[in-house]
Amino acid sequence: MVALAAVALVGLTGCDGPDPNNLETYYDDPSPSASSAPARTEVPVSSAKAAPVTPAAPDLGLLAERALLSDEDVAEEGVQRGSGAASGCLSDDPAAAGRIASWRYPSGSVLRHRVAAYPDQPGADVVAKAVCTGTEVDLPAQPGVERQRAWCEGKTCTVLLAKGTLVSGLTVSASTEARAIDAAKRLLPAMTAKLTAQA
Repeated sequence: MVALAAVALVGLTGCDGPDPNNLETYYDDPSPSASSAPARTEVPVSSAKAAPVTPAAPDLGLLAERALLSDEDVAEEGVQRGSGAASGCLSDDPAAAGRIASWRYPSGSVLRHRVAAYPDQPGADVVAKAVCTGTEVDLPAQPGVERQRAWCEGKTCTVLLAKGTLVSGLTVSASTEARAIDAAKRLLPAMTAKLTAQA
């Protein structure tokens, strides 16, 4: 009996290493700690540059409308709103945004105003290349415009003014050429003010 107890005691104390039934040592990891491995170096990533903000293109139709003569601008002429086509000197360009207004004098004479905005060329180039029938005439030069031309054919006179992308064209058909020129001269300052305020 004494011999059996001695063998049991030797069996219990003769094992080396952690006791698999001892919860205090069961989870010990004899291998080197993973935290001792060299840490990875994070390379900073540069933030992408913000794309440049492109300004919105101007609304050409709105610019043309703002440069168009109003009823108030021509009130002193004694005219009433009427219908009529724009001058042939300022031909319809599908690329241009345009606005037209027409009035009639009590005498039956016609006043037409058209403003066109060109997205791909300066208004001064359009006026320089314009081909109008009749004889070119000199009218008082208007301040702030980049190009000005005028023509008269019979009793009809046409004036073209350019600033920026805009071309302002006024046509007056009166009982005489002299009256058409006089009306154009009276309306030139209003045309110029409207045009240069937009361009």
